[in-house]
Amino acid sequence: MREQTVDRAPMHPIGQAAFQHQDWRSIPVERIADGVERQMIWGDRVMVCRLRIAPHTVTAVHSHPHEQITLVERGAVLFTVAGEERLTAAGDVLHFPSHCEHGATMLGEEVVLIDIFSPVREDFLPRIRG
Repeated sequence: MREQTVDRAPMHPIGQAAFQHQDWRSIPVERIADGVERQMIWGDRVMVCRLRIAPHTVTAVHSHPHEQITLVERGAVLFTVAGEERLTAAGDVLHFPSHCEHGATMLGEEVVLIDIFSPVREDFLPRIRG
């Protein structure tokens, strides 16, 4: 059987999106806080972030103008959403409308979340040094 090679497209700045085919193993990992690692892929109007989060990590309650969908890929998470607690586990999907206050507490194992944002979280994009 012949081994197939796959071309991976580089990331593009906002406004210059092109087709992308990525593998999470090839996307750089950024440590954004103690116990939190993030990988990202984005286009002009949507961003996907993959987060690996250590057990018992707490993310502060916050809100943003971006619409967000979160997929719980691994682990259990206690979310606080608009002042109410929601226990989630692998396979659960959450939708946070714009400006919805939310935060999370990871429970007893490593958590993997996929966060989808629209529009793109420009505050997450790499800074271009000039």
